[in-house]
Amino acid sequence: MRQNLARRSALVDAAIEVLARDGARGLTFRAVDVEADVPKGTASNYFTNRDELLNQVSHRIYVRLLPDEATVAGMVTGPNTRERTAELVRQVVERVAAFRTGFLALLELRLEATRRPELRAVLTARVAEDVEANVAHHLASGLPGDADAVKVIYLATNWLVVERLTLPGVFSEEETARLIGVLVERVLPSGP
Repeated sequence: MRQNLARRSALVDAAIEVLARDGARGLTFRAVDVEADVPKGTASNYFTNRDELLNQVSHRIYVRLLPDEATVAGMVTGPNTRERTAELVRQVVERVAAFRTGFLALLELRLEATRRPELRAVLTARVAEDVEANVAHHLASGLPGDADAVKVIYLATNWLVVERLTLPGVFSEEETARLIGVLVERVLPSGP
């Protein structure tokens, strides 16, 4: 297998675009080659099979969704209130929704994981790790709410992102922001 890391990343990024646009059935090495604008057969030189490509895509999506250092630094400053929590949740929803193809590709991967046990194991571990990291960060920051509250917010906002990316006319951006405020207000305890 080839080891040019920049080329491998470009191929995985192209696979994300193909998954988001054409679904899992449309994800072929040839489609990835076309999307990446590389010679025919390039993707098959980098990935031993489709399962390896799917696993790499699942990892890359999460890498690209991670906030940069400045965003992380901004997340740990400010008052520990429900209002601040709602603002942080809005920022996360905006960041995730801004990577539209990544989130749509992740939905395709989740569907594909129902048929591929190895992919299911990879995604299950990655999502569980993400949820636990979110809970740990929230609890360590001193923001209001316990682990269950963080998980409820996680579940609700994930579906809100699905609505925004698949049926954008259901909730306007203003209503999305308002609903996040309502969610946080109802899930988290009152007070500081």
